[in-house]
Amino acid sequence: MSTDRPNILFIMSDDHASHAMSCYGSRINETPNLDRIAKEGMRFDNCFCTNSICGPSRATIFTGTYNHINGMTTLATKMDGRQITFPKLLQKAGYQTAMIGKWHLGHGGIHDPTGFDYWNVLPGQGLYHNPKMIEMGNEKVYEGYVTDIITNLSLDWLKSCAKNRPFLLMYHHKAPHREWEPDEKHAQMYEDIDIPEPETFWDDYSNRASAAKEAKMRVDRDMNLKDLKVPTPEGLTPEGEKKWKYQRYIKDYLRCVASIDDNVGRVLDYLDREGLTENTIVIYTSDQGFFLGDHGWYDKRFMYEESLRMPFIIRYPKEIQPGSINDQMILNVDFAPTFLEYAGIDIPDSFQGASIRPVLNGDPPEDWQTSMYYRYWMHLAHHNVYAHYGVRTHRYKLIYYYADALAQEGAIDDSREPEWELFHLEKDPYEMNNIYNDPDYAEIITELKEELYRLQDRVEDERYKKDV
Repeated sequence: MSTDRPNILFIMSDDHASHAMSCYGSRINETPNLDRIAKEGMRFDNCFCTNSICGPSRATIFTGTYNHINGMTTLATKMDGRQITFPKLLQKAGYQTAMIGKWHLGHGGIHDPTGFDYWNVLPGQGLYHNPKMIEMGNEKVYEGYVTDIITNLSLDWLKSCAKNRPFLLMYHHKAPHREWEPDEKHAQMYEDIDIPEPETFWDDYSNRASAAKEAKMRVDRDMNLKDLKVPTPEGLTPEGEKKWKYQRYIKDYLRCVASIDDNVGRVLDYLDREGLTENTIVIYTSDQGFFLGDHGWYDKRFMYEESLRMPFIIRYPKEIQPGSINDQMILNVDFAPTFLEYAGIDIPDSFQGASIRPVLNGDPPEDWQTSMYYRYWMHLAHHNVYAHYGVRTHRYKLIYYYADALAQEGAIDDSREPEWELFHLEKDPYEMNNIYNDPDYAEIITELKEELYRLQDRVEDERYKKDV
């Protein structure tokens, strides 16, 4: 085997929105160690998930396929580990492989991690403090804070790697997933300041499909005592209560992010000390975006920008120009073929994405994607979000709330009347104004529907029967 193939360090957090990273221009926090990856590599401004929910996004990343193909459409389903995944192919090609941290694709039998020489993962969501983990099938409780523990285990594995073979490390954090429990080191961060509220914090959900109004993820109404940690003070006005809850939520969220940033810095420092930086591809991303009070919400699921957009920063000194910013459209389904191309491995025909390596090198193919397909399947489950699919281009977004469980495990069989939304992303970047019924956009709608159906055919997904 050639020893000049790149190492791959894939760092993924859970629910970390790009607008809580200073390299993406965050107004609310600083992430100096994550910024190192962007400054020494490339930041993508248009990286999107194909289904904004944890397990399904992870299944797409591992298999290079959309969820109707890999079988993990909802959180109630699990990934069948007998499928082709990129770690299996890297392992077969001589890579040392490890999966450490949040797995969230099921465990036991065919649902345990496969393709890894070593794995040590959280069961389900896992705990922030003194978490139980499953190491190669055996349960063990670790004392301490989960972000530190996952990093310690990852560093230990890196130190054990043979120097003459490349490695793949999937270094996956639980944080900053709900209910946002910071560690002692960061518990007092932001204590004496107010975090700015997002521009759409006071959204009243007018001029949108009913799905927006019906969703149960409002900061003021739907957060509970586990989220807030202490009872809501008495005597607040409704406006004051919403403001207070937002500060409780966002500060704990950002404290969890700060711990990730510190720990990523530890790993980057290790690569530097060991002379591994030059030949290691380092990626930081999250399984999807998250509403940080945007539209008055927390959580994700919707095809709206804050939920759809994934952070994606990548460093590879041998090929990627430092400080680069890229606005080409890339998707989580593209990650797997990218890793295989860098490793010199043929990309299976079953993979539905494309390698982004030419995009990283500043030479995207002429036919590189300018539109993407999205589908959320968990109708009414977990926050009452309607099932929907849609298409996003660089200028427009068309969403169809078909609002039907379609007998999916993990969805609720209680259909609603289908609705459409259209947003002009250049004129309305916060998606506050549904223009689907504006006659001036009739021709655009026709074109977008044609593109939506083309993409569905290409990825072999089925159109909803009432979608006419």
